[in-house]
Amino acid sequence: MSKLKRFLVGSCIVLVIASLVFLVARDGGRNNRELARRIAELSPRGGPPEGIDGLRKAIALYEDQIEKNVREGAQTGVYWKILAIRLADRDMHYDALAALEKAIRFNAQDPVLYNLTGVSAGVVAKSIVGFSANAEKEREQYFKLAESSYLRAIELDSTYTKPMYGLGVLYVFELGRPGEAIPYLEQNLRLYSSDIPAMFVLARAYAMTGSFQQAIDLYDRIISRTRDQKTKEEALRNIEIIQRAIYG
Repeated sequence: MSKLKRFLVGSCIVLVIASLVFLVARDGGRNNRELARRIAELSPRGGPPEGIDGLRKAIALYEDQIEKNVREGAQTGVYWKILAIRLADRDMHYDALAALEKAIRFNAQDPVLYNLTGVSAGVVAKSIVGFSANAEKEREQYFKLAESSYLRAIELDSTYTKPMYGLGVLYVFELGRPGEAIPYLEQNLRLYSSDIPAMFVLARAYAMTGSFQQAIDLYDRIISRTRDQKTKEEALRNIEIIQRAIYG
């Protein structure tokens, strides 16, 4: 082999092994750094393996360990998700948010994680009642987190109704932006036509934006679909409130 060929092959090997070492080391953790070091040490001089066969041997020796690390990382993400759900169930929403942030690092494409983040962030925002001078700013930041999380969940899964409902509640009852809630709640009901809580929130959004007849029609729809007497009575009261607002 000519000197030029040896140089080119050697350069390619160095680039490939450097990329492999970077990929492994990037994930962090002592195990991954140790793996990168071991690969580099396969050469007698502590550099990259010499020749294509050496490189293949290096990859073969450690690909099982790499796959194990990937599987362990995925499982760790599941554990963080379970922990977040349990914390939220106990109303420990600050801690739930910390766990959800960890879980998202392992699975950034899971819409459920973003919906859960929206729920917990909204609860945390409402719990800030002025213990610090920055209370208003903190409340606003958590509401923004809730909004962006719901939107990301919907972006990842356009048929996922829970974040649509959560976003509707946020816009109508917390942020005073009922007009922005309407398209999400309408889509919620197109996907899940018997969602009575979503009907109530949408009817409220209609009433707040002056679409009184649409609100009344939706309350009538609730009355015709529910078997719960209290739900019917609440819908009837809301109709009476709207009618008084219209006719005085």
